[in-house]
Amino acid sequence: MKYRAAIVGATGMVGQRFITLLHNHPWFEIEALVASGRSAGRPYSEVIEGRWKMADPMPESVKDMIVIDSNERERIASMVDVIFCAVDMPKDEIRAMEEAFAKLEVPVVSNNSACRGVNDVPMLVPEVNADHTAVIEAQRKRLGTKHGFIACKPNCSIQGYVPALTPLRDFGISKISVCTYQALSGAGKNLETWPEMNDNVIPFIGGEEQKSEQEPLKLWGHVENGIIVPAKNPIISAQCYRVPVTDGHMAAVSVSFDRKPTIDEIYDRWENFEGVAKLGLPSAPKKFLTVFREDNRPQTRLDRGIENGMGVSIGRLREDCIFDYKFVSLAHNTLRGAAGGAVLMAELLVHQGFITKK
Repeated sequence: MKYRAAIVGATGMVGQRFITLLHNHPWFEIEALVASGRSAGRPYSEVIEGRWKMADPMPESVKDMIVIDSNERERIASMVDVIFCAVDMPKDEIRAMEEAFAKLEVPVVSNNSACRGVNDVPMLVPEVNADHTAVIEAQRKRLGTKHGFIACKPNCSIQGYVPALTPLRDFGISKISVCTYQALSGAGKNLETWPEMNDNVIPFIGGEEQKSEQEPLKLWGHVENGIIVPAKNPIISAQCYRVPVTDGHMAAVSVSFDRKPTIDEIYDRWENFEGVAKLGLPSAPKKFLTVFREDNRPQTRLDRGIENGMGVSIGRLREDCIFDYKFVSLAHNTLRGAAGGAVLMAELLVHQGFITKK
C-alpha cells in the first residue's frame, strides 16, 4: 500500500527528476502528473517529446498518463496522499497554489522557494534539522487543516556546505565566506539548450546570493512558540557563479570560529557525523559526508554521484591566512539539492507520521 503522489510541474527538469526517483519507489507511487493548462489533456510522452532531459529513459508507466491542469486542484487533491511541487511561476502564485493544496488536506513537499521564508513552514535537510517538523501543527492551525501542510527544501546551492559546517557549530562559527560554482541543470538547462554557457562562466545567478546568506540561518535556527527562529549568527557572505558543468554544485568555503578547532578535530567531526540511514528511509545515504584527503578531490564529474547522488563530498581542508580554515564541498544539485532531497524529506515526514494515507 504505497502513498499516492502527484508531481506538480512534471514537465520541468526537476519534475522529470521526481519521475525517475518515484518510479519504483518502495513507499510512493505516481498517481498524477500535473502541469499548466498548455500541457493538460495530453499524454505525458506527447507533451514532453524532445524535451526529456534525464539520462535514464522515461519510465513506461508514465508515458500514457494524461497530464492534469494544475488549476484542477480539488480533483488532484482527491487523488493523492502527497504532492511534490516544482514549478516555474511567480512566488506569490506558487505560495497561493501550495496553500490551496494544503487547505484541501494534502501535504505539499515543495522544491520551490515561495514558502521558505514563512516562519511556520519547515525548510528541511533531514540530517541537519529534522526537529523543525515540530512547527507543522502550528502551521495547520493557521491554515485551518487537519492533515494538509507545506514543507520545503532549501536552495540547492547550500546543501553542499551547510552539512559540512553543521557538525562544527559547537566551536562557535562566527563568519563564513562562500563561493558556489553551480551547474547548468540548476537553471533547468544543459549545453544544448544554453550554448552560450560553453567555454563561459556567468558571475551572477538571480537571488542566489541572498538565499545562500539567509537560508542557512533558518536551517540552524530553533522552534519556539510555533515558529522557527533563525540563528543570529554566523555572518555569511556568498558569491554564486554559473559554470559549464551538467550537474553538481561545488562550494569553496572559508570559515572562522570563536574557539578554533584543530584539523584533526574537524576531520573527526566530519567522519563521524551521523545521517538518517538508521531510520530506514529508502533515499538516505548510508554515509552522509565523504571526506577526501587528496589535494584534488572532490571533483564534480567524479564525485557528484556519491551515495546515488545523495551524499556530500568534502575535501581540501587547510588553514587560511584570513579566516581559520578553508575547504571545498560538493553536492549533486538535482538529487541531494532538489528532487532527491525532497523525496528524502517526504520519507522523513512519513516516518514521523505527518504524511498518512487517506
